[in-house]
Amino acid sequence: MTRHTSVNLRWTVLVAAGAALLATGAGATYFVLRSGDPSRNDGAHSGMTVASPPASAPAGPIASAPSDSSLPEVVITLSQDAVNRAGITVGPVGTGGAPAGLRLPGVVEPNAYRQVTVTPLIAGRITRVPVELGEHVRKGQTMAQVFSPELAEAQTRYVSARALLEAHERELQRTQKLVEIGAASRQELERIHAEHTAQTAEVQSARSRLELLGVPTAALDSPAAGKPAVSTNVPAPIAGVVTERHANVGLNVDPATKVFTVVDLSTVWVVADVYEKDFARVRVGSPVTITTTAYPDLVLQGRVSYIDPQVSADTRTARARVEVQNARNELRLGMYVDVLVVDGVTAAGPVMPRSAVQNVGDRQVVYLVSPKEPGKFTEREVRLGQPSGEQVEVLSGVQPGDVIVTEGSFFVRAERDRLGLRPQSAAGAPPTRATSDSGSIAQTSGVQTARVTVGDQGFEPARLSLRAGVPARVTFVRTSEKTCATEVAFPSLKIKRALPLNQPVAIEFTPSKGELTFACGVNMLRGTIVAE
Repeated sequence: MTRHTSVNLRWTVLVAAGAALLATGAGATYFVLRSGDPSRNDGAHSGMTVASPPASAPAGPIASAPSDSSLPEVVITLSQDAVNRAGITVGPVGTGGAPAGLRLPGVVEPNAYRQVTVTPLIAGRITRVPVELGEHVRKGQTMAQVFSPELAEAQTRYVSARALLEAHERELQRTQKLVEIGAASRQELERIHAEHTAQTAEVQSARSRLELLGVPTAALDSPAAGKPAVSTNVPAPIAGVVTERHANVGLNVDPATKVFTVVDLSTVWVVADVYEKDFARVRVGSPVTITTTAYPDLVLQGRVSYIDPQVSADTRTARARVEVQNARNELRLGMYVDVLVVDGVTAAGPVMPRSAVQNVGDRQVVYLVSPKEPGKFTEREVRLGQPSGEQVEVLSGVQPGDVIVTEGSFFVRAERDRLGLRPQSAAGAPPTRATSDSGSIAQTSGVQTARVTVGDQGFEPARLSLRAGVPARVTFVRTSEKTCATEVAFPSLKIKRALPLNQPVAIEFTPSKGELTFACGVNMLRGTIVAE
């Protein structure tokens, strides 16, 4: 029994030693294959490593403190030839000041007090339209010509009434002379006076009718007024731009027919949606700064002039109106703008170009450059604040003076993805994955995590597959200003959250078996979560 036990013990020791040797050799082989030989560089890249943050940060631009994430940093090394071909440019993180306030999405609308719907004053048929859509017109300029038998009839009545009045005036003068010499009675004179008064009223009535039909006063008093006209002009009521044209030659119209819309665009309204939680921060008279992506250098100032007392039942927002000058017609109707309601002092902090930021999973990262090691790019997670034109505020991750990739960061990210390395979790254990329609869902520490990007086309992905009964965290990031999905709602969970631009918003819940729907605030874009 003792000898048999001793033999088994020796075999166990030998097997354990062999396993350790094989593991060590395999690890060394993997390290050699992954590290590679610098002399084997093919010109596109020279390798990629995952480097844990050092205990003491070295001096230089990469020495800024990393973000709060516990994931180690990824280092991508590119040859100079690859950098040149990709058009990669670098620059330092700058310092900028952004007024502390409330940012709201806004839309340019016409000034309703300077928008006029043009209708003809008389029924008839359009015979000429000299103005085009989008044309600038002067006040009083002819916009259309209308042929109208009704106008000819009214003018004939006026001419006839004037002729009768002139005849009565001559008769009245003769009768007055006859009364003076005793050849006519006073009663005859009074009768002719009454007829003259009635005929004068008839002329005034016919004249007023023509004025209502748009005939100018000068034309009624001219010698040519005796010739009836069959056409009338439709004048521009104000100076402005023709934004709608429904008039064409041959169209039958009446006083209720809308033929043009003219808008004075020298001033426009910017209408912003204010969420219920922000009502206390916006008041009539609050100063406002307006910017737009169409003109990054254009900054307009104004004040809130009106806040709608009603809240929309669909979006749970109230409309705030700002009137701004638009002398050069740079603001076009329907444009999206960024409205900053200033309610605090200017705060200075690091800023960088939007083009430097890349989305990796549910994180936003930039690529730092070391001047001492050209071609080496360190991926650093950052937390972003409010955007301002082409710049974006940085809350954490980098500091002013850090050198980052400002153009071509997508190429660096693509090279990182091509090599296939990912940073591991702090504990060193890779997270498990569950598939979805257009990506993967990670499960770490018993929590399922997924990321949904909200862009111009809606939610991406729009369908997720989760495990029922396992806590889940879905992060939404809105990356576009041109989408109506400025908030996300889970109707069955009674959850609704605003989606600020480029700011991750996490929603945590435990899915039950079946389908769960999420949608934008106005219920135009939808997505589905399938739990099994």
